[in-house]
Order: sequence, then structure tokens, then C-alpha cells
Amino acid sequence: MRVYILSRNPKLYSTKRLVEAGRSKGWEVRVVDYLKCTIEIIKGELLINYLGKKLPTPDAIIPRIGASRTFYGTAMVRHFEMMDVFSTSGNLAIARSRDKLRSLQVLSKNSVDMPRTVFASNKSTAKDVIALSGGAPLVLKILEGTQGVGVVLVDSEKAAKSVLDAFYGMDVNLLVQEFIEEAGGADIRALVVGGEVVGAMKRQGAEGDFRSNLHQGGSATSYKLNRKEKATALAAAKAMGLGVCGVDMIPSSRGPLVMEVNSSPGLEGIEKSTGIDIAGKIMDYIEKNVPEAGPNKKRKIKRDNIGA
Repeated sequence: MRVYILSRNPKLYSTKRLVEAGRSKGWEVRVVDYLKCTIEIIKGELLINYLGKKLPTPDAIIPRIGASRTFYGTAMVRHFEMMDVFSTSGNLAIARSRDKLRSLQVLSKNSVDMPRTVFASNKSTAKDVIALSGGAPLVLKILEGTQGVGVVLVDSEKAAKSVLDAFYGMDVNLLVQEFIEEAGGADIRALVVGGEVVGAMKRQGAEGDFRSNLHQGGSATSYKLNRKEKATALAAAKAMGLGVCGVDMIPSSRGPLVMEVNSSPGLEGIEKSTGIDIAGKIMDYIEKNVPEAGPNKKRKIKRDNIGA
């Protein structure tokens, strides 16, 4: 089995663990910087060149696409898929997950619960947006933010109006969401691989910070999902069409609410807090979906055809 990990940094924990897990099965595993790949398209043939040389076609790829490189990264994933290469997450699903507004639209369409959310242009009045959101306190999120960056909690309508007016004045796209106070700055991340929850952790924000992201100083502990949390995580992953993802949920009085579905979830926090070999689970998922192709045997690759 030949597997490529599309990652820009081979020294990252997640990348190294995936390499280890694949090689432990005796596979040929290679880290490929997707920004150094070039696509070649000719009649009846799709090729990829890497560092000036033709890249041998792999059996599977694991996309680890950075948020700032989504367009180029998903174009590369799509090219591999059109070459009949299995991808742990399809290009359309990755693109959906990177657009916060689109993600919430897809989740809502599939009856997955989430915090009440309002999106409006800078032609809307801050007063109307605040009223539609249910009033302060509110959480404001920049659409392009990642890892907790660009997320602001405002505790009064006056503060919300001031921040909204400032962002709208700079023509910044924002999501305005209800604040779930009972969560106490904690959230739950469930790791879903191939339609199964393979691990979960509870993340607690640093003292005085309502954001629970580990990149913002939060801490993580192993967590056992209840039946509703598990069902919500699986429904969110299925709605987004992602084979491998992290589903971030926040506990509330009305049950778990999905905040985000991450198409390139980090493995360090969840592996260290749970002791589960998540990287190995991802390789098992590949093994189940990519039968060994003999000389007279054509692989049948599952495709992500959801275009929502």
C-alpha cells in the first residue's frame, strides 16, 4: 500500500504519528507538501509532478490542508480523486468544513443542533442583528478565523453594537451566535473515523477565557460520550461528508450543540488525553476502503459526490 500524507510540515505531531502508523503496517508512507505539487492535465490523462518529477500514483491520501491554503489544497485532493485515489476526506467535504457559514447551513439542513446563529452584511444595523441573535451576551466569530482566533465574547448590547459597528466598518464577515453560559468554557471534541467515534476529549478553557481551544491555553481530559452526544457527532460527520474529522460540541441545557466540524483535526491532544491510537484507526479506515489491486483487478474507490 502506498499512502501520501498531504502536509506542509513533516515535523508536526499529527503528521509524524500518521507516518508511524502507516509504516507499522509495512506500507510505503510519504509526506508530500501539496504546495510543491504541480498538476498536469492532458487529453485522457491526469498527472501530478512533485519537485520537478512525476509523482507515482498512490493508493490513498490523507489530506492535512492548512486553512489558509484551502483552495490550492482541495484542488490537489480533487486531482488525486479523479486519478481514482482514495482520500480519507473528499475535496468537497473539506471545502464545506472550511466555510463556517456553509457548514452551519449544511448541519441545519440535516437537523443537527447548534447555537442560534445570525449572519448579515454590513448594510444591516447592529441593533437588528443583536435582536435576531437573542440579545447579549453574544459570541462574534470572524468567518476566516481558526483555532479560536477571531472569536470575541461581548457581555452587553452596548459592547456588541460597538464591536459589530467596528467590524462592519472594515467589511469583515461575521457570525453572531448565542452564548451558552452553562457550558462554563468547556467543549467536547469527538474524533470520527469512517462513521465511528474512535475517541473523545473534554477541553476546558484557560481561567478567564471562554474559548476551550488547546491553542489558546485550554486543557484536555479523556471523555466518555453519552448516547445523544455520540449520535450528534456521527450525524454531523455524516452531514459534512467527512471520513475523518473532529466534531466540536458544546454542552447546553437542550443537549449537545455542534460548534464546528474540523476536517484536519490535530491528533496530539486527543491521543495524549485518551491513550488511544487515533493514527492507527485512520490507517485501519484506509485498509477497509482500499482493497489491494492486483494486475487484473481494478480498485473501486468511494467518492464524495455531495455538492451542498
